[in-house]
Amino acid sequence: MLTGDAEAKALGRFLTSENPDLEISAAPSRDKLDAACSTPQPGTRLISFCSSVIVPETHLEAVDCGSYNFHPGPPSYPGRYPSVFALYEDAKNFGVTVHHMAARVDEGPIVAAEWFPVPENCDLETLDTLSFKALVSLFGRLAKPLATDSSPLKVKGIGWSGTKRAKVDCDVLCTIDATTPREDAEKRIRACGPHLNWVT
Repeated sequence: MLTGDAEAKALGRFLTSENPDLEISAAPSRDKLDAACSTPQPGTRLISFCSSVIVPETHLEAVDCGSYNFHPGPPSYPGRYPSVFALYEDAKNFGVTVHHMAARVDEGPIVAAEWFPVPENCDLETLDTLSFKALVSLFGRLAKPLATDSSPLKVKGIGWSGTKRAKVDCDVLCTIDATTPREDAEKRIRACGPHLNWVT
């Protein structure tokens, strides 16, 4: 599982409750992922949960039971920091996505997606918390096929849309200086939270 140690432990309980014989390994970093994929075993599945690590195509090819990413944003917000851009753009709805992993980030076929309304005057911490809870709930519902069925998860008739953002896009959006119009600065402050960068 490509996620933090604490997350892997908690999410692993969903999987082992469905299949006690599973062996779950946490890979919280690219180095740990490289080590785990260096000698893949038959019957291996890769699950990325809210991770910023980009998985090389060679690693995706090394696992024989599929690779899935739990993305903390809806199909309309692929890429990094989806909640930041959703808040800046005053999105009325947000959500989460589960998809087959592909060589290009957030382009694999989607197997599940859910949406929820963005609360009024929502800030980044609140939206990130809501999306994290939604992803955990979705993980719980997908735990049985992930833990007991080696065949690929079925693809839904949902496609990716919107602009895919990278870290550099977030860095630009979250930079404010004396020339930033007041109204725009207020929007960026609400959307960027701890990513905000004041330039004097």
